[in-house]
Amino acid sequence: MELEAFLSRRVVTPDGIWPAAILVDGEKIQAVVPQDQVPRDARVCDFGEAAILPGLVDSHVHINDPGRADWEGFETATYAAAAGGYTFLVDMPLNCLPATTTVASLEAKRTAAEGRCRVDWAAWGGVVEDNQADIEALAAVGVPGFKCFLIHPGIDGFTMVTEQQLRAALPAVARTGLPLLVHSELPGPIDTATKTLEDADWRSYSTYLQSRPQEAELAAIRLLLSLCREYRFRLHIVHLAASEALHELKAARSEGLAVTVETCPHYLHLTSETIQDGATAFKCAPPIRGRENREMLWNGLRDGVIDLVVTDHSPCPPEMKRFKEGNFRTAWGGISSLSMALPLMWTEASRRGFTLLDVARWTAEKPAQLAGCHMHKGKIEPGFDADFVLFDADSEFVVSEERLHYRHAVSPYIGERLRGVVKATYLRGKPVFVEGKFPGSPMGREFRLAAASSKE
Repeated sequence: MELEAFLSRRVVTPDGIWPAAILVDGEKIQAVVPQDQVPRDARVCDFGEAAILPGLVDSHVHINDPGRADWEGFETATYAAAAGGYTFLVDMPLNCLPATTTVASLEAKRTAAEGRCRVDWAAWGGVVEDNQADIEALAAVGVPGFKCFLIHPGIDGFTMVTEQQLRAALPAVARTGLPLLVHSELPGPIDTATKTLEDADWRSYSTYLQSRPQEAELAAIRLLLSLCREYRFRLHIVHLAASEALHELKAARSEGLAVTVETCPHYLHLTSETIQDGATAFKCAPPIRGRENREMLWNGLRDGVIDLVVTDHSPCPPEMKRFKEGNFRTAWGGISSLSMALPLMWTEASRRGFTLLDVARWTAEKPAQLAGCHMHKGKIEPGFDADFVLFDADSEFVVSEERLHYRHAVSPYIGERLRGVVKATYLRGKPVFVEGKFPGSPMGREFRLAAASSKE
């Protein structure tokens, strides 16, 4: 097979950003060398000033397949992923039917995905009220970890867990050595707040914001840290929105607890002060909070308390967003951003003095570590999959529906001017997105952690 050399003045590697050539042999990166060391027989692609980043990894995506492919589905989710620079997705276990809480339901998902994916993928297993006996079986067949909710997830088919039910599951989770991802809100503070808002105007974003107080996140995180001390499992806090929790999370790290933290582009870009009444495209849970809170989350990234940034891509049919009535109480809570996350992050990060090296760490290297694929994905290094994204970091564009590529063109970002354009995405050495086109046929594969581990 012909050796290929991908050149750029800005190749983003773990060692820094430098003029380099990525030598690709088949599906793997053979070497990263100075440009004057490209072998004479290599086929050269010179991208000039456009940056080459590692293919992004999104460990928090709701593909909703099988069972709710009318919400998203493997085809459209992975089209949007490729357009956004992502080469690896990890699907959440809820919103699909059946939920991924047993080996049989995981096999149904594998069947649904076969031959339909533009990028590589894996699936988290679920922890629900009654599947404690399924946890180790799911680990044995390749899930990279588990997800649970401490509050009703907004949909039937995937139950929340109480503290008692979580305690019943944690010994099995700890034995697997895999992370438990937790939606960290407790219902008590939310129920109390909501009761005081029965007669409030639910078209007002401030009403919704009051109904999901920071205390719901803080109380949940305190409970989880206590359980982490007791059961010694790997804890991962998903979509942190409450900056008040950062101090306690930092202290837990210093204590030696195995806890990692993520947040999302919408919490780092949007602010509650700018959300108009009835604008339910902005509804998510936990909610988008104020400007000061946003800046504290950026400080959490700067300090390393927040490890990674993922999308929580959570699509639905447009009618579920209740656009006509603009009711934040009844609208579906979820923001879709697979195709826009990298420009969103670069727009905000570049304003604050961060570099593409920081963005690559948050959106590729660290999510790959969480998902257990870090020996294959998330870095431009010899031996890794030849996954990378060609990114014009200096250009700007206006978000439009035709740039979204997921099933339903619903977005709070339409009309915004963002910085940074994804020009092309390569999966294992082959282009899966180039200048708005999707060449070739679907070549995405499932990553199974147990099988991969046994080969290494």
